[in-house]
Order: sequence, then structure tokens, then C-alpha cells
Amino acid sequence: MAVALFALGANAQNSSSGTTRILVGFPPGQATDLVARLVAERLTIALGHPVIVENRPGQGGSIALAQLAKSPPDGSVLSLSALAAYVVNPYLYKNVAYDSVKDFAPIGVVADLPMLMVVHPSVPANSLKELIAYAKENPGKLAYGSSGNGTLSHLLMEDFKQRAGLQILHAPYPGSAKAMVDLMGGLVQVGLDTVAVTQAHIKTGKLRLIAAGTPKPPLAFPNAQTIAQQGFEGFEAAPWIALSAPAGTPLEIRTRINEALVKAIQSPEFTEKLVSLGAVPRPSSINEFGELLQSEQARWKKIVEKSGVRVD
Repeated sequence: MAVALFALGANAQNSSSGTTRILVGFPPGQATDLVARLVAERLTIALGHPVIVENRPGQGGSIALAQLAKSPPDGSVLSLSALAAYVVNPYLYKNVAYDSVKDFAPIGVVADLPMLMVVHPSVPANSLKELIAYAKENPGKLAYGSSGNGTLSHLLMEDFKQRAGLQILHAPYPGSAKAMVDLMGGLVQVGLDTVAVTQAHIKTGKLRLIAAGTPKPPLAFPNAQTIAQQGFEGFEAAPWIALSAPAGTPLEIRTRINEALVKAIQSPEFTEKLVSLGAVPRPSSINEFGELLQSEQARWKKIVEKSGVRVD
């Protein structure tokens, strides 16, 4: 039985060139790409043939998933994609070429990318309560920078503003790096972005940490108060990244990949590398990822619709 299963997995996962491709919807060097390369390295060893990363940037990560949806369901093409591409973009963009529930077969979650709410040191606030009070006393005086219209740093801040009843202006930037430069310069005063983007600036005092978007304090800031702990129960800003295959990919193939993936994530070396990227390891079963994918659809459809944001 074990020999037969191994043979099925080995034959089905090899493309004609003997290589498995992991499609990533962002350029080289971005967080999802870096994690994908860690995954590819471990799967190459576990599966016994080359596993490579292929970057297909565009449409907030959706170009890669659109390609995955058209790929053969034999394990030769996979995608490591982020929450936004799976469950936000189908409601945000007018022409996303896939259905996240019908077109993909789940393999497993890899990690969470916690987001932190930060302010410029000139803002007289050390907690979410103080920030809200200051914003309400000074309507229209504060602005927040995001990494672009329709990004999670935009949509989640809009969700928070609505929950808190705040008037904070939105300044979209072409990526997190430029948003951080202007936030540190005081041109905008508030931001919500990943640990990877904000951590160094918090530690040097160029930004002040107000709250974490995770259910529990992130590893990088164990003493941080979360947004949920500060009066916004259920609010979460910790997007996940996960591995999937085209719909119709046999369960036997996905099980073998999931087992190798979970083993990799649980290794101390892999965990250390994830933490260095500001990520939190989150190994899962196939079913757990499938249930997560289903549950996130309703949440993000509501958030996108309430924001009124649409991207062509």
C-alpha cells in the first residue's frame, strides 16, 4: 500500500520535465516569494525531484491563481498564495479569472503574516483608546498610509475606522516601502502593515506600536496589546499564506505534499527562517485549509462591500 501510494505521488507530481512549479503572484524578494522558496527547498528533498518557484506578479496575486486554475490537476503545478488573492480579489477586481472555492484543491496553510498598527511619534497616543480619542477630537487631522488601493492595509484600516467611528484620511502608496518612508517623515500619521515592514522602525523609535492585529501578541512583540484586546473583539489583521493545487488533483497527491509541508513547517530551522521574515508558522491539514478558505469568503465579501472599493 505504501509503495503504491509513493509511486502514485511520484509519477503524478512530476511534470514532463520532472519538475514541480510553485506559482507566486508577487515579484522576487516579496514576503510570499521568500516563503515559497523555503517551501520549494524542503519539498524538493521530500518529493525527490526539483520544485521551483515561478513568479507571476500582477492583479494583487491573482494572475498566479488564474494560471493555477488552468493547470493540469496532477501536482506538477501548485501555488503559494496569500489570503488576498484567494478571498479578497474576487470581490475587489472586476475580472478575476477563477472561483476560489471551485477551482482549487487545498493542500495546507504555511504561515500567518501579522500586521501591526503604528503611529508617528508625534501622535499623542500610546494605546488604541488614546488614538481613537485623539482622532475624534481632531477629525480629519490624521491620515493613514496604505500600500495601495484595495490592499489589506487599506481594507483593514477602513474596516477598523468603521468599527471605531473615525474620520482618518487615506493616502494610498505604490507599495509598503514608500508608505513607511512618509509615515516616518510625518506626512501621514498612522499605518497598518506587517511585522516584516514595521519591526525595524518600531525598534529604532521611528514608529510607535499601538496594537497588534493578531489574536495573541506576535512573537516579535510579546508584550503588545492586540486590537481585539483593546475593545474590538473579532478584529483580526493577520493574513495567511497557503499552498493549493488545481481542482481535481487527487487526494493522494495532496496528502503526500501536505505531510512534507507540515514536517517542514514544524522543523526548528524552518520556523526560525519564517520568524525572521515576520511570519508565524501555521501548519494545517488539508481539511483545515479547506474550511478556512470557505469561512473567509463571507468575511471578506462583507469587508470589501462595506469599503466601497473596486479595482479595474
